[in-house]
Amino acid sequence: MGAQAVQLFLGNPRGWATPAGLPTADAAFREAAADRGLLVLVHSAYLVNLASPTALTYERSVTSVAHALARGTAVGAVGVVVHTGSYVTDGGRDPAMRQVRQALLPMLDVLPDAAPDLLLEPTAGQGRSLAARVDDLEAYLDALDRHPRVRICLDTCHAFVAGHDVAAPGGMTVMLDRLVAVTGAGRLAAVHANDSAHGCGSFRDRHERIGRGRIGLEPFRDLLAHPAVAGLPVVLETPGGSVAYAEDIALLDSLRP
Repeated sequence: MGAQAVQLFLGNPRGWATPAGLPTADAAFREAAADRGLLVLVHSAYLVNLASPTALTYERSVTSVAHALARGTAVGAVGVVVHTGSYVTDGGRDPAMRQVRQALLPMLDVLPDAAPDLLLEPTAGQGRSLAARVDDLEAYLDALDRHPRVRICLDTCHAFVAGHDVAAPGGMTVMLDRLVAVTGAGRLAAVHANDSAHGCGSFRDRHERIGRGRIGLEPFRDLLAHPAVAGLPVVLETPGGSVAYAEDIALLDSLRP
């Protein structure tokens, strides 16, 4: 497909199972990716919500994130993507952020140098999201003491439907400039490049192929030209399968400065 980066699930993304994996397969993949210069991301399970008020969901989420970090180390990943979650119940934002802190700081403090960073992915703004718009990341990072092993994975569809009008002329650059201002230089670590089937501020998370949705093509040119994105893994989460991926990768390559 011509990819220079890849994102993996290392378990069922819609379940809680934490498979151990095969050391020989992990080593073979890690060595092959290194030989090809392929940057690897791991995405944690979709069910993870470290802010959940349900004890069992919280406990399973902690186990799932720890598993993703360990397995990400085994396959040579540079980052593990974790959704920022939601606080679910009325009045629960502050307790939810304390819970996220309680879950993540102990993991982050013992991460070995060879382990991937933890990449927070803001969501599309549905429900009671803890982080959807760029400015939401300020309090989230502060709750984690702006730990150096915490970085950001930006999803362009999520940002758009959460209310950042990246489809407007210059809108992508404005949003990225604000992201750097809020989180700090070098905090952005990866991008999910997705067009959107729905409009700005809709809070509806449905991805579309590059240039075929409501964001359009030119904002992705601005994305790839932004200094904060230079050298980062930019991966697709778009529909259509491997043929469509190859076409969209070639299209994104054509937009790079």
